[in-house]
Amino acid sequence: MSQKPMLKLLKWLDNSYKYIVAAIILAIPLYPKFPSVRVPGTYVSVRLEDFLLLAVVFFWLVLNASKLKKFAKDKIAMAIAIFLLVGLVSLISAIFITQSVIPHLGLLHWLRRIEYLALFFVGLTAIRDKKTLDFYLKLLGITIIAAFVYGLGQKYLTWPVIITQNLEYSKGIALRWIPGSHINSTFAGHYDLATYLVLLLPIFVSLLFVVRRIRSRVFLLVVVLSGLWLLINAISRISIVSYMVGVTLSLFLLKRYKAIPLVIVVSLVFFSFSSDLLSRYVRIIDVGRRQIDRIFYNFPSTAAYAQSEEMVSQRRIKEVILTPTPVPVFEDRSTSIRLNVEWPRALRALAKNPLLGTGYSSITLATDNDYLRLLGETGILGFFAFFLIFARVAKHFKRAFGIIRKDVNRVSSAFIAGVIGALPGLFVNTIFIDIFEASKFATIFWLVIGFSVAVIKLRSNE
Repeated sequence: MSQKPMLKLLKWLDNSYKYIVAAIILAIPLYPKFPSVRVPGTYVSVRLEDFLLLAVVFFWLVLNASKLKKFAKDKIAMAIAIFLLVGLVSLISAIFITQSVIPHLGLLHWLRRIEYLALFFVGLTAIRDKKTLDFYLKLLGITIIAAFVYGLGQKYLTWPVIITQNLEYSKGIALRWIPGSHINSTFAGHYDLATYLVLLLPIFVSLLFVVRRIRSRVFLLVVVLSGLWLLINAISRISIVSYMVGVTLSLFLLKRYKAIPLVIVVSLVFFSFSSDLLSRYVRIIDVGRRQIDRIFYNFPSTAAYAQSEEMVSQRRIKEVILTPTPVPVFEDRSTSIRLNVEWPRALRALAKNPLLGTGYSSITLATDNDYLRLLGETGILGFFAFFLIFARVAKHFKRAFGIIRKDVNRVSSAFIAGVIGALPGLFVNTIFIDIFEASKFATIFWLVIGFSVAVIKLRSNE
């Protein structure tokens, strides 16, 4: 008799699981980063979203307690465990050997990796049939539309901007958008927003060319156009390139060859409306050209010659006076910070301890290159352990190519193609952004990867 209440609770949790996952999809991208519990020594805070994720993982453990041994044998799960173990060893080394981290900060960063990666397992068990996939895709589309509406409000109605770029802003101070600045919408930074769109837009563009129902296509068109507007106003140059790569590969996998030039042309027309985006591209091209000229042609410093005139003894004498003028310095600010500050700092950390790095949090909160961040914080072992996870995921995606080719007109095929297409673009973004430490992106990313592996398994079992 005592087991009946427990069985009822488990049944209720199982029936409610879809809505528990839905809470993550909606709350994580859309709830601004207001601090909840301050952490001494850093401006990273524990937020309400962390409590939500903790509750979801707890529910997942309760529902899947009898299957934990089965999950432990899964190769992706083993790769995740190896990465977390290497991270823990690196942290212990950083605390006791190199003494390069504050213990509670390093532990906080390690626990956050567990928090993000746990969402892979949540996603893996969330897809049970076609209807649940459709349900989650609709919710992901709604998040893009909602973010678009909030972005419009920031730009035209002075709705508050909540970001976490420094100590003061991270306290939850409400800022206002000013002309020429980036649109962050509900995200903590424009790079986070742009990377989120690089992940999701290839999926929705793919669905747009697969789904036949008129109402669904109208919804998908609204999602795609909303996403493009956000991507333009986030003004992230690398994310534009990543998006182009992602949609091209996705449509190629779906054999929608004629759609590729159409999507590229429409996207370029959209992007051309942003004078701020165009000026940033022109500037980086100009800086690159001048650096190439300086390196390969060894241009000397230029000097300007000015003429002065004097009247001496009633006679006009022209005299040429050499007047050196400073050579203007052409640089792109974000590129200069990466090349001169952040990337060298990560490389110094790697040199200090090549195998294990100097521990989580040791190279501050930003490196703007997640590859170098991995190497600097967890060393060569952590770097390869992390990409072992993707190697395991890639084995499933290799099976997906055949699944997509069998029926390119299914929603699941478009979803898988979109995820596979987005990955190379995301890896390009990783060169310039710490995307796997950005909580709003990383949480949804691992959830979506879990969805995709689950869909591939379902299609394989058919």
